[in-house]
Amino acid sequence: MKYLLSLLLLVVGVATADVPLPDTPAGKIFAEYLVAFNSGDLNQLKRFYVDLGWDNGVSDRVQRHVEISGGMTLLRVEQSEPLKILVLLQEKETLQPIQAELVATGDSPPRIEKIYVKRTELPPDLAPARLPKKEALRAFSAWVDQRTKEDRFSGVVLIARGDQVLLQRAWGKSNRETGADNTVETQFRLGSQNKMFTSIAVLQLVEAGKLALNEPIGKHMPDYPNKDVASKVTVHHLLTHSGGTGDIFGPQFDANRLSLKEHSDYLKLYGARPPEFEPGSQDRYSNYGFVLLGALIEKVTGQSYDDYVRTRIFEPAGMRSTGALPENENVPRRSAGYMKENGKWVPNTNTLPYRGTSAGGGYSTASDMLRFVRALQSGKLISKKMLTLATSPQDHAGGYGYGFGLHGSGATRNFGHGGGAPGMNTELLIFPELGYVLIAMCNIDPMAARTVVDYYAARMPID
Repeated sequence: MKYLLSLLLLVVGVATADVPLPDTPAGKIFAEYLVAFNSGDLNQLKRFYVDLGWDNGVSDRVQRHVEISGGMTLLRVEQSEPLKILVLLQEKETLQPIQAELVATGDSPPRIEKIYVKRTELPPDLAPARLPKKEALRAFSAWVDQRTKEDRFSGVVLIARGDQVLLQRAWGKSNRETGADNTVETQFRLGSQNKMFTSIAVLQLVEAGKLALNEPIGKHMPDYPNKDVASKVTVHHLLTHSGGTGDIFGPQFDANRLSLKEHSDYLKLYGARPPEFEPGSQDRYSNYGFVLLGALIEKVTGQSYDDYVRTRIFEPAGMRSTGALPENENVPRRSAGYMKENGKWVPNTNTLPYRGTSAGGGYSTASDMLRFVRALQSGKLISKKMLTLATSPQDHAGGYGYGFGLHGSGATRNFGHGGGAPGMNTELLIFPELGYVLIAMCNIDPMAARTVVDYYAARMPID
């Protein structure tokens, strides 16, 4: 036990104490920003932005970052000029490394000209040490045990390499009201991980000659309400979030949540919207774009989306615990989801869609997701050539393929997809060169799954 505790303390993370910021206009402003961000008080952060002339304010994205990060620790200053600073930080809750850039104006007093925050990777000199297999698994399990005790994790983790499952274990409660525990066969809501199934379904139809990546969706959906979307947005655009087709969540969704039962219902509600930008000109994550892909699959095949993915993906892969039945139907092993409100976990029932769609919302188990990966890599679902295309950069930023997020480089290059919404969080990372598959499925808020996956990925042996 003492050995495990020492090992755990050794590899918990690099975020220990803040380092000094330079005594420059940019450094002083960033110090104020960090205090406001770490307060967790959105009103304080808003006042900071207003006082420093940053008109963008506290967007939904910034608000979410404040909520999930637990604040940020300054690791080091990477570049410093009087009116510009580039820093490396680490989120306290998720341990995610963050790069931030702030540019100040030359006014007196100086104001914010630009502030930009993005995810990054720890440089080699700050990254935690790689551990031998047994030690890495022990340290990981002890760390997740501690997070569970602190009520910061509830779910299942599966770690495999090649044909061997190295770890498969459940933590926390499946239902806090009944006291039922999570098990390795608990079914968790997938969130946006459904997008991988949708992508594979579309690519199957491309390989069958029934769809083409560069054809506009209007070829198959001539009655689509908005003619610019129909004539300009292609299958490629939808698969890469570059079609400008927007989101589904917001006031309209909230008002119609339980009446949106089929993909056609979403098209009726959102189909008249014009593109948010010229299709193909930029990338912006679009849940509605993947709803459109689901509707396109239905149009081309004459089947419901659920029937198609069941017969062409789930059954060939042996995924018997995966589906998208409505929330009002009994799925005995489906976990209850819990989201934080005023510091307490409450059921997410009133936020859930009627049922899962081609954009997200189905459910599965960790074992089934491993079956999906193995079927995918074996060529059972699409050809290996098509999988290479799907997991190669297809967007402007080089971080997204066709329905798969792309991460890392060299031996640690990986692809996969996460899913997250109030009361649910999943993550899947596939390392093709190393043979690792990392799966985490949670019935609590993001970033619970991504945090544990990243923790192990940073420490696992790579030889």
